[in-house]
Amino acid sequence: MKNKAIIYITFLSVLALNSYAQSRGVKKADKQYDKFAYIDATKTYERIANKGYKSADMFQKIANAYYFNAELDKAAKWYGELFAMNTELQPEYYYRYAQCLKAVGDYKKSDEMMTQFNKSATEDLRGKIFKDKQNYMDEIKANSGRYNIEDAGINSQYSDYGSAFSGTKLIFTSSRDTGSFAQKKHKWTNQYFTNMYSSDPTPEGTLAAPEKFAKNINSKFHEATPVFTKDGNSMYFTRNNFNNGTKGKDANKVTLLKIYKATLIDGRWQNTTELPFNSDSYSVAHPMLSPDEKTLFFASDMPGTKGQSDLWKVSINGDGSFGTPVNLGANINTEGRETFPLVTDENELYFATDGHPGLGGLDIFMARMNPDGSFQDPMNIGAPANSPKDDFAYLIDTKTRKGFLSSNRDGGQGYDDIYKFLETRKLICEQELSGIVTDLETGEILPNTKVTLFDEKFNKLEEVTSDDKGFYKFKSVECGKTYYVRAEKEKYDTKEQKITIAKTTGKTDLPIQLEKTVKPVTVGDDLAKAFGIKIIYFDLDKWNIRPDAALELEKILDVMKQYPTMKIDVRSHTDSRQTFKYNEKLSDRRAKSTMAWLVKNGVEENRLTGKGYGETQLVNKCADGVKCSEEEHQANRRSEFIIMAL
Repeated sequence: MKNKAIIYITFLSVLALNSYAQSRGVKKADKQYDKFAYIDATKTYERIANKGYKSADMFQKIANAYYFNAELDKAAKWYGELFAMNTELQPEYYYRYAQCLKAVGDYKKSDEMMTQFNKSATEDLRGKIFKDKQNYMDEIKANSGRYNIEDAGINSQYSDYGSAFSGTKLIFTSSRDTGSFAQKKHKWTNQYFTNMYSSDPTPEGTLAAPEKFAKNINSKFHEATPVFTKDGNSMYFTRNNFNNGTKGKDANKVTLLKIYKATLIDGRWQNTTELPFNSDSYSVAHPMLSPDEKTLFFASDMPGTKGQSDLWKVSINGDGSFGTPVNLGANINTEGRETFPLVTDENELYFATDGHPGLGGLDIFMARMNPDGSFQDPMNIGAPANSPKDDFAYLIDTKTRKGFLSSNRDGGQGYDDIYKFLETRKLICEQELSGIVTDLETGEILPNTKVTLFDEKFNKLEEVTSDDKGFYKFKSVECGKTYYVRAEKEKYDTKEQKITIAKTTGKTDLPIQLEKTVKPVTVGDDLAKAFGIKIIYFDLDKWNIRPDAALELEKILDVMKQYPTMKIDVRSHTDSRQTFKYNEKLSDRRAKSTMAWLVKNGVEENRLTGKGYGETQLVNKCADGVKCSEEEHQANRRSEFIIMAL
């Protein structure tokens, strides 16, 4: 009994010691976590968890640490442990767990978590988009298989990402060690602080061994994601809040990111200055220039940001100053992460996001830019460009369809890797819509005609002007979609035409014929023909004005009101059936019936003359004894309106 008591007391003492040690270990890990030292924190947390210690707060933190370091498969394990405790959780944890489940291939359970997330956070755009795009995997499948992807040949065991073109060189970001004796590691990732590197293309189409780029720009902290002006003399890049040897911090003593600009002078990058919309209180990163270099796009969590980071743009003025940053809006940004923008010369915005439905982690999306600067709905560019892990930093040469992207997908060499690709098929099937604008009556080409393209909801998409040959062109319209084309020219009636584009890549021809608003007329012209008014027809053996004839006579009436001194001669005709004399009298009755209608509706009698010509002026072969159809005979039962005076 005594021995058992000693053993029991000893066991309690061990438990107490273990509990004390675990408590100390958790506190230590919490401090590491709070300082963003996620690698150290996860090591400590896991040692404690593997000894059987369970805590919702600890599971949250260990899962978050892996999540923030993009190790989604590991984060999935610990979010699973967290959810198994059946504790009440904030909606964001449902979202993070859903993302991590995709990384391990459990899309069904991921969708279940997203459904729960949408119920808990009803106003969150990520949940709304998921609900509206329940078939998002079908869209991804349809957009997949368009890329041939392989290792870029410049990767290391460390983090390599974020490519940019500078002339023929490829400039990228890397945390590799290239001989620095004082290189520091970042506690968040346990990776070395990044620098910029360059690689030249070889004649064989590969990339040469990387070399440090802009050594005098590189500091002891992060430099990353540059973009260059076309002349190669200016560079925008991301750096920690560190300039002139001074490190800036926010209220929590964290050094955030800023965008800087440097100028190439005598072969050296100099005059490094931070952009005016930077701040110690928020991050600004990943700059990208528009093709005309008048707008800078970037990612930031500055005030006005909807999510963890949004995409923004700011105008670059002619004197080099900057406008006020503008958020790209809810069609692009969500409560998640939107980052790494790329704007092409094809009016396309590529970006990475975990806020729109994807394969897991960050996925690359593309959104078409409208002429007014707004964006169409983003489209997932599909696999293999996207994977269950983070895929980002998309870069493409639109002429060759070759480019680069970054990813931490399985099978890579390091933390992040750069992959080169060839796009074998465009994301959007496109056609060219074009045609020639001419005069309806004369066939004359009409230059300087304003032609406007609208979508099926009559949203204005683009406006062009026909050239000196009357030719207009819209470079890209989507296959299978319906559009409206409006043509406008002075002295011509505006014309609008509906066109549905074929479902295969190619060209669609849409000729446009415009009718003059005021038509030149002379004595002897047929008023109906001059103004495009249909022939006034009569029923067999009848001379009364039919409803369809009255509609056309309204047009004759309108023209005569526009020309108050015009006089016309109404000439009525019959077909060849019945006798010659009968037809002569019938046509005369038709002429008088037509004149009576015009007089009744306001035309003075002295402006009208008329006569019946019977069957003497047939317009076709249908004379006596010739077999003709009813339609052919109908063509002869008509009235004409010949201008006698103006």
